[in-house]
Amino acid sequence: MEPLVSTSWLAAHLGEKDLVVFDATMYLPNESKNGREEFARGHIPGAGFFDIDEIADPESHLPHMVPTPSRFAALMAGLGVGNASRVVFYDQKGLSSAARGWWLMGLFGHDRAAVLDGGLPQWRREGRAVEAGPPQPRAPALFSPAFRPKRLRGLGDMLENLQSGAELVLDARAAGRFAATSPEPRPGLPGGHIPGSRNLPYSELLTAEGALKSPAELRACFAACGVDENCAVVTSCGSGVSAAVLSLGLALAGFPPGALYDGSWTEWASHPDTPKES
Repeated sequence: MEPLVSTSWLAAHLGEKDLVVFDATMYLPNESKNGREEFARGHIPGAGFFDIDEIADPESHLPHMVPTPSRFAALMAGLGVGNASRVVFYDQKGLSSAARGWWLMGLFGHDRAAVLDGGLPQWRREGRAVEAGPPQPRAPALFSPAFRPKRLRGLGDMLENLQSGAELVLDARAAGRFAATSPEPRPGLPGGHIPGSRNLPYSELLTAEGALKSPAELRACFAACGVDENCAVVTSCGSGVSAAVLSLGLALAGFPPGALYDGSWTEWASHPDTPKES
């Protein structure tokens, strides 16, 4: 399955038995909206809600960290996703958090997953049907994960990379947050960035309508940051969500998928012993 599908593709396949559609919207702490509440007001017919904060590690003090394979498998099975399922993620903003769902599926070995280009705004602009109310439960399925640890980075990996410089770190946050000239959305968290990382705001990968740019345009965006076919990339952001947009962009541009730093700036900035730049 291709990692990106159009609204016309989804409309043509909506309702097929093996297709599972999820709204994976997550709003930042400084945004006055709740993804699940907005879902109930209007969503793509038949969609479920993929709660990024729930499909996570409940033992971690950091937001929505990757769950264990067993927890992920149990949660996905409970949502009606099996190993034969095709899964499409979208979000209410266009494309900001849906890629986290796509990335998690790939992390646990499921490549039959995609992101809806343009998300719910594009769907609505085209006058396509939406429905209101809570998600309708699906019959439980059987999901067996195949964890791919090479796609994940932790704090220790990132500290080692400071010394080796083996991997290029791309930060998906807005330029002001990267430079510490704009506040972080999480209260008390300073701005700045991991030393040696480069800033590529995820919004630069999107068109004015909120869809992803063409593969050639995406390649140009990454090339301007020093990415080529031989470059090992780690994506980062505030808390591991918009970083997945860069991961998706890398895949669409034809580059290796690289890895994602799950704790991202929230973990790095809150740790007293990590060096910071601004």
